[in-house]
Amino acid sequence: MFFILKKSHTFLSLLISMIAFLGIIHAKEITIKDVAGREVKVNLPAKRIVLGFYYTDFLAVGGTKAFDNVVGFSKAVWTDWTPTSWEVYSKAIPRLHHIEDIGEIEVGTFSVEKILSLKPDLVILADWQWQMMELELEPLQKANIPIVVIDYNRETVERHIASTRILGEITGQIQKANELIAFYESTVKEVQTRIKNANRPKPKIYIEFGNKGPNESGFTYGNDMWGALIDLAGGENIASPFVEKWSPINPEQILISKPEVIVITGRETELNKNKESMVMGILIDEKEARMRLNAYKNRPGWSSLPAIKNNRLFGLYMGASRTLVDATMVQYLAKAMYPDLFADIDPIQNYIDYHKKYLPIVPTGTFGIQAD
Repeated sequence: MFFILKKSHTFLSLLISMIAFLGIIHAKEITIKDVAGREVKVNLPAKRIVLGFYYTDFLAVGGTKAFDNVVGFSKAVWTDWTPTSWEVYSKAIPRLHHIEDIGEIEVGTFSVEKILSLKPDLVILADWQWQMMELELEPLQKANIPIVVIDYNRETVERHIASTRILGEITGQIQKANELIAFYESTVKEVQTRIKNANRPKPKIYIEFGNKGPNESGFTYGNDMWGALIDLAGGENIASPFVEKWSPINPEQILISKPEVIVITGRETELNKNKESMVMGILIDEKEARMRLNAYKNRPGWSSLPAIKNNRLFGLYMGASRTLVDATMVQYLAKAMYPDLFADIDPIQNYIDYHKKYLPIVPTGTFGIQAD
């Protein structure tokens, strides 16, 4: 009996050693050049990933099974920023409820110690997270945990492509990444080709995040996020001379600049927090969104603006930016500014179709509207 047990123990040890050896052989070290220009050595496939942001892009590239390898994420940037999105995605992917929370940078709960405790073999951060936390992340680097930086916030075709390519390498879905890159490039290129061929002056446009409501100035955008999307869509951003990334501008400047198109963005978060805030997104009723959008017409001096006089006040979903699907927001902005050039394109339907093709949920709600 002892001999049999000893023999079984020896066989089991050999089996475990063989599995470990094969795992080492299967693991492949590659060098990834991230969007911060850093060359990072990563062992792939990564099995214990900490993901800082861009969850739906990670899903679009890697598929739902890619989350089987995620052990930690910054939960609040999903649950708090777009709570209804979290609700529908977490129902579609129950594993999301079991991933450890590493905290959120902007509210001071981000924990390097928590990340270390998860023993990750890879950390993926947004560029804005890296810039805010680079020095504090030194313990991860000392522990030889690779950190790869990606960026969809900057909203440039180049950074969207680079970030998507990186996610394709990390998830082992290079073909899917290339398909998504082709989708983004071709969508933006078509918009820009039509505008170039029309050879018209750029319409003046102003975009504001409507979380404060019409009685207080919200953030507008310079060369980042919606500001960069304006550039891709062929508009003249009235805020760009005064704002580098995002911040409010003097209300008088809006009156001086006389925008021809105005867009107010909203999300689900403010629905029950502020009855005046702009709301858009998943499960948001269109009548509610339109009522809140119409209230912006009553801002002091706005009745004299070309955008209001010509009924070119629009509402868009904040959650549709800083992601691959914002190609459809480029279409929407272009159509708002050059309606006759894009009469055959339905950007919101394209937004829905993207989800049908690449994501596990098909959103219902209000994602793009025009004021009454």
